[in-house]
Amino acid sequence: MTLIKSISGIRGTIGGKNGDNLTPLDAVNFGCAYAQWIKNKYPNKETKIVIGRDARISGEMIQNFVQYSIISMGIDVIDLGLSTTPTVELMVKHYNANGGIIITASHNPSEWNALKLLNEDGEFLNSEEGKKIVEFSENKNFLFSDVNSLGKISKAKDSMKIHIESVLNLDLVDVSKIKAKKLKVVVDAVNSTGGIIVPDFLENLGIDVIRLYCDPNGEFPHNPEPLKKNLLELSKKVIETKADLGIAVDPDVDRLVFMCENGELFGEENTLVACSDYVLENNPGSTVSNLSSSIALKEITIKHNQVHHYSAVGEVNVVKKMKECNAVIGGEGNGGVIYPKSHYGRDSIVGIGLFLSLYVKRGLTASQLLNTYPKYYMIKEKINLSKDVDVDSILNSIADFYKNENIDLVDGVRIDFERSWVQLRKSNTEPIIRIYSEAESVQKAQQLIDKIENLINNS
Repeated sequence: MTLIKSISGIRGTIGGKNGDNLTPLDAVNFGCAYAQWIKNKYPNKETKIVIGRDARISGEMIQNFVQYSIISMGIDVIDLGLSTTPTVELMVKHYNANGGIIITASHNPSEWNALKLLNEDGEFLNSEEGKKIVEFSENKNFLFSDVNSLGKISKAKDSMKIHIESVLNLDLVDVSKIKAKKLKVVVDAVNSTGGIIVPDFLENLGIDVIRLYCDPNGEFPHNPEPLKKNLLELSKKVIETKADLGIAVDPDVDRLVFMCENGELFGEENTLVACSDYVLENNPGSTVSNLSSSIALKEITIKHNQVHHYSAVGEVNVVKKMKECNAVIGGEGNGGVIYPKSHYGRDSIVGIGLFLSLYVKRGLTASQLLNTYPKYYMIKEKINLSKDVDVDSILNSIADFYKNENIDLVDGVRIDFERSWVQLRKSNTEPIIRIYSEAESVQKAQQLIDKIENLINNS
């Protein structure tokens, strides 16, 4: 069982011993640490924090521990109850709050839960802010409020509705054309909060929704990561019902993948590619993805005579780069779409709105649309190492071996070849090296992996 503290929050498995798992004491401690950071940032001011959770079984328990810890330190809480990560991000700005917390372990299985921490802009904290909160959690030098200065909890019940309306009002979401198409869509929301917001959003677009695992009871019917191997029932349902599309989201609705009408996955990497293609043809500008994302986005961006930029892995790094180059769209290849005209956060509802607008405009089936994009194959592997191995030395030796190639050292080592690449990244929490490769065939992608592994084994 596991407890991991990082700059982005705290996550772990429920139960067991304090400090080894995510227990009530850990939730209280980290809630207090975040509250202390807010108090230090806004001294002598009334402050408030927005909190929401996905539908996993432990969510209400963890949220209660966290928010009661926060009001004990004199900070008000706006309780969204069942919510999504992008909804909480939007509501921080909507309520002019000083920060936000999402109780979710994202795509991790049901035994996991976590606290995702936001700043006053509804964006994830940077590394320095995150380190400070971890420091507070370790020192436990908290200043609690007296009985007359305790914070209050207020409940907000319309946050998903506000979220939906904000997406429907985006200029590039063509509501009338989507409604006119009278689509049929199957939704797999893995029995979390996507089962509320995704069907509601689609029905606002006049779509006939077939619900598959849309009961937000937290009982995940399959591994909640929206990958092909976990979406076999969605594929079957799309074919059985002769639906136009299938849609799958992860438990906190920041990762999005589509299923073609023939039951084949559109591909999580292609979510961002398709949405970017649509945005670029209507609003030219630069794009951003992390260094572990498909080269297809770069090719689509160049096709539109625009410039693509890479960032280090992590949403906060993508957002930082997007702001630096004033990108019109960006995100991560895991199905995360970031559209600044909505907000700087991965948002499946925004992604659905953009994709459906592209879909009805092109007048193609999903499988036909998929065939218009560059076809690449990605392989993700990892090498387990002993704890005494100098990982940085290994990465340096790989970079030296490929010194005559196009190398990027922003996040580990990435080597770009013509229409292929390979990347090595070390884990911050375990003794492993992650190796990702992409090429025009599975065989070529695997050859890149094999060569790197041989270099490491012989080093």
